Amino acid sequence: MVGPYRGLFGTPGVKGFVVAGFIGRAPMSMLGIGVILLITATTGSYAKAGAVAATLSIAVALAGPLAGRLVDRFGQARVLVPLVLLHACSLTALMLCAHASAHYGLPEWTLYAAGVASGATGISLGSMVRARWSHVLVNDPAKLHIAFSFESVADEVIFVGGPAFVTALTIAINPYAGLIAAIVLTVSGTLAFAAMRGTEPPAVRHQKSASSPIAIPGVAVLSAVFLAMGAVFGSVDIITVAFAEEHGSKGAAGLLLASIASGSAVSGLWYGSRRWKISLRARFVRGLSLFAAGLTPVLLMHDVRIMALALFVAGLSISPTVITGFSLVERLVPATQLNEGMAWITTSINLGVAVGSWAGGRLTDVFGASNAYGFSYVCALLAVAVGLGGSALVRVRQQHTN
Repeated sequence: MVGPYRGLFGTPGVKGFVVAGFIGRAPMSMLGIGVILLITATTGSYAKAGAVAATLSIAVALAGPLAGRLVDRFGQARVLVPLVLLHACSLTALMLCAHASAHYGLPEWTLYAAGVASGATGISLGSMVRARWSHVLVNDPAKLHIAFSFESVADEVIFVGGPAFVTALTIAINPYAGLIAAIVLTVSGTLAFAAMRGTEPPAVRHQKSASSPIAIPGVAVLSAVFLAMGAVFGSVDIITVAFAEEHGSKGAAGLLLASIASGSAVSGLWYGSRRWKISLRARFVRGLSLFAAGLTPVLLMHDVRIMALALFVAGLSISPTVITGFSLVERLVPATQLNEGMAWITTSINLGVAVGSWAGGRLTDVFGASNAYGFSYVCALLAVAVGLGGSALVRVRQQHTN
């Protein structure tokens, strides 16, 4: 299964941008939990912490496509450098506001203002890494398929390790340590990534005023599908923590969440190692169907140990579906708008996660964790319905080398 990945990093410049991209986007799983831990420690309010974290997440999602458009027009380096510096300043301001709010009575609205600024200057570096892969491997679709699979697995590693890393720093040092680490990783990784100009996709500064990639019907369908899938991810995260607590094993929450991420990582490695003869469209539809089917056993679980296995099975279809979605965008969107096109998928997932986290928390409080999983399942069915209904719009040319 690992064999096909061995030749992936032989292309000049690839190792550098992969490592820098991994470091620079590692904080994407650290910010939410870092903000929650900071605000709860300084104000004692979970409601306020959740609201600030949600504000930041929504701002990240809404700003993503705009940043992608600027990158397509001016190039990655010219946009990333000022943006990451502003992001670092905004997160610093958020920490100062939290401290001042707790000790000097600074108004609460400053927390939300700093949250909006931090999110609006956030960077969808994963999308830009995938855009570089598309540029570097433009004549090698077989390797591009493997590269997208590798990036999906890297995302899963980040989402498993990031929250645990932030929590450990917060407990061991102080409530600010997690966000400080996020700033250091984001700035160092992003600046290193931007400095590697040899693999950067060319900018198209004088392109005609084109409509956004979201106006492409296929991209709109994919964005709607990933919005629903994001709602599943966000709701499952918070409901699973409550499920573990309800069954007297709160400490097992990390293991349960790692189970679904591990299932996704394993399937991502397997998916990338295979050469596929069926079309991307067929793979996407089948992946969505398996995604919903895989969640079905989760609705019936009442034991933490068995739930870990059920969540691992549920995760098996995630990476293949996400990988195929990015591959479809790469075919549907003009090369001059690739960064923005990729950003729309990331934005849709982030918006879905924000909605799912909010709804999952509310439903858990009212109906209990086991019943709240029903919301996740309905969102998965919605993703399938939209994907099947719009499958004709994501039909692309078949490249048999995949």
